[in-house]
Amino acid sequence: MIVFDLRCQFGGEVFEVWFASSADYAEQIQRGLVQCPFCGTTEVEKAPMAPRVSGTGDTSAMRAMGELAELQEKLLSNSEWVGEQLPETARAMHLGEVERRPVHGKATAEETRSLIDEGIPVLPLPLPVVPPGQVN
Repeated sequence: MIVFDLRCQFGGEVFEVWFASSADYAEQIQRGLVQCPFCGTTEVEKAPMAPRVSGTGDTSAMRAMGELAELQEKLLSNSEWVGEQLPETARAMHLGEVERRPVHGKATAEETRSLIDEGIPVLPLPLPVVPPGQVN
């Protein structure tokens, strides 16, 4: 396993991503599979990072990442994917135009900031979400 710090080219947020190898990273970037967990854009790049050294028997980080993935999956199991309609859907629910319900989807950094400025609660997911019907 290899860990890279990546930076969102829109908002500048830095986040950590694990890959099987450098080649795996390159392939996933080329296929547009790596997304910013804050805004969902695939416009990300490697960020400067300090080297990490860990023992070969240290699986605690991988275990924690697996537990985080399971938790996110459980949280999203009762949530509806609204895709790129997330900003409009969240705004309509906030204004009482449609019934409130758990939803998740994609929003740009600018759309996310706008929702926050309007007092609409949004929460970035810690891990990227593959839209329904799209195989990774």
